[in-house]
Amino acid sequence: MPVTRIAIAGLGTIGRVLARRLTDGIPGLTLTCAAARDEAKARAWLKDQKIDCPLVAVEAFPQHADLAIECAPAAMLERICRPMLEAGKQVMVLSCGALLPRPDLVELAKTHGGRILVPTGALLGLDAVVAAAEGTIHSVRMTTRKPPNGLMGAPYLLKNHISVEGLNDAKLVFSGTAREAAAGFPANVNVAAALSLAGIGPDKTMIDIWADPKVERNCHSIEVDSDSARFTLSIENIPSENPKTGKNVALSVIAALRKMHAPLAVGT
Repeated sequence: MPVTRIAIAGLGTIGRVLARRLTDGIPGLTLTCAAARDEAKARAWLKDQKIDCPLVAVEAFPQHADLAIECAPAAMLERICRPMLEAGKQVMVLSCGALLPRPDLVELAKTHGGRILVPTGALLGLDAVVAAAEGTIHSVRMTTRKPPNGLMGAPYLLKNHISVEGLNDAKLVFSGTAREAAAGFPANVNVAAALSLAGIGPDKTMIDIWADPKVERNCHSIEVDSDSARFTLSIENIPSENPKTGKNVALSVIAALRKMHAPLAVGT
């Protein structure tokens, strides 16, 4: 079996789960390096977990890996993607909202034979949306409800002086396009960006975001109307240690990695 060398950019909540799983073993994959903002902290964690993985700069990933997994703040996307794509390699992007204003990265991948992969992440049903997009999709609407602390600090809230503290009832804090949501909530609604990329694009995919003190999970529902099917999908994701991210995100990445060399691959 061919072996794909993996680099992890960011050893936060998601990156640590991936590092553990890759070290435990996924057929055809090997963890060869990682990058972290706080190298001393990351090195101590790797030693504690008995994970033998060198820390390198993200610019050095192409020398060590065939696929880099981005688990870092959206602002790091360019630094992670560009060297790998210029080398004709692959990047798995979790901060896919940051892809929307950067179509040049897709062109870079096309020019050099690289590839950008976006895993399903926190949203179910992307296979159905991708399939519907082979025909004609008339409309896509998404509604997200999150505990208020999962939305705190979002640039859109700060810019518009919207407070989500001390809420007793659900509060609609945003209604607009997926492109606008991705810019205003870069750490919160990458699911909207993924949905838009799978379907009719970021300017036609609509999203409402609610801060809801009565929910304990990150809740997403999507409604799709197309010429092949009309469907509604809902999911309630349990937040990880980072309230902005659901536990299912890391598991989705692991499932996508496992599929790369699996003798049986289920799903589009």
